[in-house]
Amino acid sequence: MRNIAVVVVDMLNPYDHDDADLLEKSVEQIVEPLSGLIRRAHRSSHARLIFVNDNHGDFTAGREELQRRALAGRRPDLVEPVLAPPDSPFMPKVRHSAFYGTPLDYLLRSEGIDTVVLAGQVTEQCVLYSALDAYVREFSLRVARDCVAHIHSDLAEASMRMMERNMSAELLPAESCLEV
Repeated sequence: MRNIAVVVVDMLNPYDHDDADLLEKSVEQIVEPLSGLIRRAHRSSHARLIFVNDNHGDFTAGREELQRRALAGRRPDLVEPVLAPPDSPFMPKVRHSAFYGTPLDYLLRSEGIDTVVLAGQVTEQCVLYSALDAYVREFSLRVARDCVAHIHSDLAEASMRMMERNMSAELLPAESCLEV
């Protein structure tokens, strides 16, 4: 039975926005550990791998279109290693939290998942807000500290401290996130 969900947030990014240069530098550091976490979660019998991604204001865009745009963007090398396997749930989102306006909460509860592992971008924005929503929904929370990317390092550090202190999040390296 699966009791852990690895939720990968907003990794389909064409890097054509304000602050993209700053974000790219951080994403470069997390691609390898994140691709490893994705592989381990995908193979695991006790973990569910889920992808949630901003639809960038296009309400017709789904997995294939968002992947196509990201791979055609400035940094396909940051996208290709972390693509969602075809058999993993994929949910477009419209706001910062992976829970807001998506069926994520329903999926987690219907599968008996009690622990959410967050990974992706941006630490001080979508990861932080997703963590808060997981916390208020009473999920145990883990953040793969080497698998979250930031724009502003000072805000990311503050966000990580907030998640740990205020949301009881465990800040763990990727290789420890799936331990039961």
